[in-house]
Amino acid sequence: MIKKLSVLIGILLFGIFTAQKKEQLQKQNAELKKQIAAINANLAKTQQQSKLSIAYLNDVNKKIQLREKVYTNTQKEKRLIEDDIYLRQLEINRQNRELAVLRKNYAEVLVKAYKNKGVQNKVTFILSSKNLGEALRRVQYLKDYSDYQDKKAAEISDAAKKLLQNVALKQKSVKDKETILSNQQKDLLTIEAERKQKESLLEEFKKNEVQLTAELRQKQTESKKLEAQIRSIIAEEIRIAKAKEEENRKIEAEKIRLAKIAAEREKARIEAENKARLEALALAKKKADEEAKRLKDIADKKAAEEAERAKIAAAADAKKTEDAKRAADAEKAEARRLAAAKEAADAAANAKVAADKAAAARAAEATLAKKNDDEKKAAETKAMTNFGVTAAVGNNFAANRGRMGMPAYGTITHRFGRQPHPVFKNIVEENNGIKIAVAKGTVAKCIAPGTVSRVIASGDGLKTVIVKHGDYFTIYANLATTMVSANQQVSAGTSIGSVGEDFDGSYTLDFQIWNGSNPVDPLGWVN
Repeated sequence: MIKKLSVLIGILLFGIFTAQKKEQLQKQNAELKKQIAAINANLAKTQQQSKLSIAYLNDVNKKIQLREKVYTNTQKEKRLIEDDIYLRQLEINRQNRELAVLRKNYAEVLVKAYKNKGVQNKVTFILSSKNLGEALRRVQYLKDYSDYQDKKAAEISDAAKKLLQNVALKQKSVKDKETILSNQQKDLLTIEAERKQKESLLEEFKKNEVQLTAELRQKQTESKKLEAQIRSIIAEEIRIAKAKEEENRKIEAEKIRLAKIAAEREKARIEAENKARLEALALAKKKADEEAKRLKDIADKKAAEEAERAKIAAAADAKKTEDAKRAADAEKAEARRLAAAKEAADAAANAKVAADKAAAARAAEATLAKKNDDEKKAAETKAMTNFGVTAAVGNNFAANRGRMGMPAYGTITHRFGRQPHPVFKNIVEENNGIKIAVAKGTVAKCIAPGTVSRVIASGDGLKTVIVKHGDYFTIYANLATTMVSANQQVSAGTSIGSVGEDFDGSYTLDFQIWNGSNPVDPLGWVN
């Protein structure tokens, strides 16, 4: 029983795993087929153009690779289905064995029932009981025996249904396998056809190898000349920028010197104007402090006198007699005490007023001092502005590395650096940038704000645009037409020009990025 349960659990788990894996492979294949469809659409667009292009060949190669991935995934799916068929067959064999046993047991039950058939026999069986208890037990036995027969029949029915279900699932898996095998055959035929297409393209390249190689070498020669021009232009731009920077530094230093002189004069004037006010406030503050001190001393003295009088009056009150004269003297003493208390209170109030005046004088002095400082700072800022002193503005090209868009979107056929030609392996290329194969009519876009440094026209009628971004330069070469001019301010996304036709019939943009006089890999900067 445990073994049977383990087998069932194993089959169930494998079924779940197989379903998940099949679904994953099918999703991958669906995505791969979408990519293949996109490549086919792109190839259909360019079929009227020359097929002797690296971009066309790259697309064919990529399509073959995707087809092979689809085929590999289909192979994996086929193996999963085969494993499922195998396990289903094992389960069917086990269920057949169990069903045979159930049917054998049921047949034995039916034979026994036949030997003891008939209502009379059952009645005789019950009536032959020795007592009522035994008769009841025999009735229950007959009922249980009948239920047992029904149970066995139900088990056979359920087992048969499960068997049929597994057989159906196996048959479905077999059909799925047949479908996959059919698709695989189609895929193999398609892959073979596409490989023949690739071989045909390569054959075309070989037929025209001499001409294409000569054109390629001529193109490389022109590229070297263009590179020399670019280097010369960039070197001149750097020289001019350094000279301008030095000139600007001197001009800025002179502006700062003159601005500081003017600011010092203005600050001296402000200081002179505010000096008298500050002195007057200082004198007023001193007088207020002295008056506050004097009044405070008076108040303190009055308070002390009042305290002494209160003490004497208290002593006098202790020695009072019932004599009327003494009572009158006491009233006079009380009147004098009250008058002295009023004088002390008045003196304290006057002292507070004087203290408030002194505090106000100190606050006014502090306010004037701050006003004096603020006016001098404002005068310095105004002088710097009047003389044209400005803060240096940094370049943000480097800060946007990796976040700038491509100048045009297509297929990258040639990458940065030294590498063999994709077709003519005997030719080594030295690329200062990347080459992007695009559809006819594609317009190259500027990748960042800058200033157009130069528009260069080549002998073959194609053009190159150099854009300056502070210390960096972007190059847009192999343009049929241009849409910008020298010294023009451009922003990210500004149309530079339409991409021109290359020697092999494709439309290719040669895009470069230079850090000063050194070219860098554009793929590290754009995405």
